[in-house]
Amino acid sequence: MLPSPLLLCRLAAALALGLAPGWVLAQKAVRAPKLALPPAIAKALVRAQVPPDAVTLLVLDASGRQPPRLEHRSTVPMNPASVMKLVTTYAALDVLGPDYTWNTRLTMDGSLSDGILHGNLVVRGGGDPKLVVERLQALLGQVQASGVKVIRGDIVLDRSAFLVPALDAGEFDGEPLRPYNARPDALLINFKSLVMRFTPDLANGHARVQTEPPMAGLLVDDTVPLARVSRCGDWRSELRASVHSPDRIQFAGSYSSACGERLWPTAYAEPATFAARAIEGSWRALGGLLTGSARDATPAELAMLHARGTLSGEKAPLRLDAPSLPLRDIVRDVNKFSNNVMAQHLFLTLGRKAQPGEHPQGTPEAGRAALAAWWKKILPRQEAPVMDNGSGLSRVERISAASLAAMLQVAAQGRVAQDLLDSLPIAGVDATMRARAAAVTGQAFMKTGSLRDVTAVAGYANGASGARYIVVGMVNHPNAVAARPALDALIQWAVQEH
Repeated sequence: MLPSPLLLCRLAAALALGLAPGWVLAQKAVRAPKLALPPAIAKALVRAQVPPDAVTLLVLDASGRQPPRLEHRSTVPMNPASVMKLVTTYAALDVLGPDYTWNTRLTMDGSLSDGILHGNLVVRGGGDPKLVVERLQALLGQVQASGVKVIRGDIVLDRSAFLVPALDAGEFDGEPLRPYNARPDALLINFKSLVMRFTPDLANGHARVQTEPPMAGLLVDDTVPLARVSRCGDWRSELRASVHSPDRIQFAGSYSSACGERLWPTAYAEPATFAARAIEGSWRALGGLLTGSARDATPAELAMLHARGTLSGEKAPLRLDAPSLPLRDIVRDVNKFSNNVMAQHLFLTLGRKAQPGEHPQGTPEAGRAALAAWWKKILPRQEAPVMDNGSGLSRVERISAASLAAMLQVAAQGRVAQDLLDSLPIAGVDATMRARAAAVTGQAFMKTGSLRDVTAVAGYANGASGARYIVVGMVNHPNAVAARPALDALIQWAVQEH
């Protein structure tokens, strides 16, 4: 007896989604996928003035044993914005392992006597995505505690673990000083962000200004006039800050007394020198003396340091290693707070680990090749995503809802399932989902994505019956931001199992 046309259609749908066909043969009365959009979603799209052909939606059982509950244009590749971080973070967890760490190494290239290093202190970056000021200064403090008080030479930086082409920081959206536009760096200090703290001093009529990290060669106004007002308005604009010089930050305006203490993170005007300035500034702030300066190693110096065993620490009189936080913690930061530069570090690290040779480098090309090879291994029948930098901060990255859902199915049944789940924002509870899908608070774990003309969500939702579903929704349209309620309605629909 030949199978019915309906059964053949269901089998084709299963194969298109990369699912085992067992669910078709095991069940005779399963629900067919809903072709019409649920009313709440359709109405929200109408209000946002977004047509259905600018949207892709998919809701299916996480185990792969049921046909999709909702499927709309699921095989059409779309720009996912930061939802693409799900691919990068899962690949990193799967390939590198949740306990993987990056290492920052300090070694001496010279001799030490009476607290004086006659030579250079070498700082070798390993791509740590979260080398914040506190950890950097703790490491430099260890150097001083080991007996080095004066460096009669330079602080030499090895940033060769990553090779990233130089780009204009404002190329993506014309906002070069936005922290989210920071570029990857093998020696990434504080996300290349300068944090200014403003504290009102009512008695003296000004606000004190403190900056972190301390930056060598950067002068910052240490006070700004205080405006005694009853309301905190657009305080950043009122400061009239000049932050475009790498050597000077000034304020021509005032700070409102009603604002209390505020923080203003900004990207640094000369990102290529951020690591050198931050390390030198921190060394001096901790009381260390330096006759030279912090600077990048030349290619010839790197070759010599490799040959002498200084970079490996094998022949250095002092070697200090500072491992990063474990990958599972880094992934949580990437997905909870949609950190672009941290995601790009995962992407470059995957590329670096896949490279042969004694001194491999992480490059965008190597990252794309590594992701493509990994995808082919775990999902050979699914169309691979188009990767750019792995963070979603891109106009060219693309993935279909079907491919993303298939990957999330594999992840849900794999060894790092809990680590990935723990990294996702929880509806109505935290991070980028704190104020979204409140009707199903605590029941959905979703990565969000947002760019100009793009809004997206993807992740897992617990249905009222106890079943777990994969939910993917992406909108590519000039009115995408207005369509966020439609994606929240999608999440609610999945949880409440309409």
